[in-house]
Amino acid sequence: MPAPPPPAPHPADGPGDERPPGPLRRGWTTGACATAATAAAVEALWSGAFPDPVRIRLPRGQEPCFPLATRSLTPGVAASAGVVKDAGDDPDVTHGVLVVATVRPGVAGSGVTFQAGEGVGTVTLPGLPVPPGEPAINPVPRQLMTAAVEAAAARNGTRADVEVEVAIPGGEDIARRTWNARLGIVGGLSILGTTGVVIPYSCSAWIHSIHRGVDLARATGQRHVAGCTGTTSERTVQRLFALPDTAMLDMGDFAGGLLRYLRRHPVERLTIGGGFAKLTKLGAGALDLHSGRSQVDFGWLAARVAEGGGSPGLVALAGSAANTALQVLEAAAAEGVPVADVVAGAARRTALDVLDGAPVAVDVVVVDRQGTVVGTSPVAATT
Repeated sequence: MPAPPPPAPHPADGPGDERPPGPLRRGWTTGACATAATAAAVEALWSGAFPDPVRIRLPRGQEPCFPLATRSLTPGVAASAGVVKDAGDDPDVTHGVLVVATVRPGVAGSGVTFQAGEGVGTVTLPGLPVPPGEPAINPVPRQLMTAAVEAAAARNGTRADVEVEVAIPGGEDIARRTWNARLGIVGGLSILGTTGVVIPYSCSAWIHSIHRGVDLARATGQRHVAGCTGTTSERTVQRLFALPDTAMLDMGDFAGGLLRYLRRHPVERLTIGGGFAKLTKLGAGALDLHSGRSQVDFGWLAARVAEGGGSPGLVALAGSAANTALQVLEAAAAEGVPVADVVAGAARRTALDVLDGAPVAVDVVVVDRQGTVVGTSPVAATT
């Protein structure tokens, strides 16, 4: 039988500029695919037959079926099965990859152990959900795979002592387009997922990387971290404060995702860096800075120009005549009005509001397209 379609999209799926029209199809995480491959392989190892499609149970009770793309069996020695990842309508970098699980008998009493195969990374730094030296297979996928092995062992009257090797052929090349290297994950991709389901355009992988970046910074003793909206601002801020890579958090447009996590897992100091337009949006209270989800409020910006001492003409330009925030910035610079400093201060206040008293000192650096600092706020603690 063919695999059923993934569950229907949730109305809360976030929009994006490239989001296709109409209802969006959800997909499956690498963790769900690895679980399905493991379930098929371990059943074949013990019974000699591959279930195809193979049914698994996810943490929220869904029981999807996955067709097998590959299979291989050496009786009593090893069995492997492969599942092609379907990310639904999400622009997931791992959509279409082959996730292969190879299962071999383990030492008596060992239980289920995990190995990184081709294209799956190994953790090298502390602070991630699994310790250094372990394959980058997160806790929930490990739990799902272990449950699948134990269920198969019960059906076949044997002990659940096996080694599970997970591979993603070509994964090392794909991992270069992710933040794994900065997080200390070398050699390939991570096996991720807490629910097994990919929600289209939820950007969950990006936000997951932000959280792991905070965890890594805390575990390596970083007292000062930085979250920036893009590559230019990140390079400037890193150079300005001589911060190591482990202190640089890939915030992108997700200021809210970073700040809310720091509220629960604080560090001593946070520098937020970004371009003038994005930090204008943050100053006005937007926490998702993507152009498809927030826009520059030119009325708000005009008030900041006035706050900085701008002329009536400059205030009018900002409020109704300007096409872009950059136009306002350039006109303010011509008048000597420090509007970028005012915006930086407002962005800092937004950040402190979200941190809600967490012991994190905050400062903001506004950077132009050439990487020049054009505005700053003082460092401000939450008290």
